[in-house]
Amino acid sequence: MKKIFLTIIALLLVALYVSYMPATNAEAEQFSSVESDATENLSANADEESTPSIKTEALEIPVANSPLKEKVLKRMGYTVSFNMEMNIPNWVAWRLDTEKLIERESRNDKFLPDPDIDQSLAITTDEYKHSGWDRGHMCPAADNKYHWRAMDQSFYMTNVCPQNHNLNRGDWKELEDACRKWAEHEPVYIVCGPILYKQPRYGYIGKNHSIRIPDAFFKVVLTGLATQSPRAIGFIYKNESGNNKKSKYVNSIDEVERITNLDFFSSLPDDVEQRIESTYSLSDWDIE
Repeated sequence: MKKIFLTIIALLLVALYVSYMPATNAEAEQFSSVESDATENLSANADEESTPSIKTEALEIPVANSPLKEKVLKRMGYTVSFNMEMNIPNWVAWRLDTEKLIERESRNDKFLPDPDIDQSLAITTDEYKHSGWDRGHMCPAADNKYHWRAMDQSFYMTNVCPQNHNLNRGDWKELEDACRKWAEHEPVYIVCGPILYKQPRYGYIGKNHSIRIPDAFFKVVLTGLATQSPRAIGFIYKNESGNNKKSKYVNSIDEVERITNLDFFSSLPDDVEQRIESTYSLSDWDIE
């Protein structure tokens, strides 16, 4: 009986010894690997949390630094802030990407009164007849060939300003072409509109409604978010004839904001917004 008891004690001691033995090299490596993976995951999560995400939804919509007289209208291809007093847009904003560059529709050239404006107040194309000014698109018809509705809406008179014929068909069109070229690589966010001097240079046109003739036009463009290399650039064109390189019209976004009293791309992280709006590089845009 004593021998059996001693045997049981011995077996228990052996079991206790085995349970407290150090891990083998293979086991140690396994534990080390698990611990390392956990550490890497924690590190990755920390990096993700420390990198601010850029929200692109409605990124193109500017913020007015002072109240605007406006009626904001959302269209398939753009959003417009229409000034019911001046009868031209305050601004027009849109996102342009490769999907919108697909040409499914032809230009229809049917300028229409905006159906969301009261009929008695809506601007018609007759107001421009014999005025000497083009019906200048803000969001171009060529940016809206991807869908028939987008094309139709691009010809609403709320998307139009009186524009110098040579500018409309020349330097301004060249900038529109450049924006589509930039959009072939990654999405671009665009805002454009008229600039009105306190002392109007041209005055008004219109038979039944007074339509203010812009003194100049602005356009700002943002791209590079898809490749994490955001960059932005601004342009100002006087509403007059010209045949110049795009570099003549280039300005920083900050300068365009100063002139228009609009805050562009305000949903960007502050450090990114400050950096890309204070300066620009012509080589980033292939501009000479």
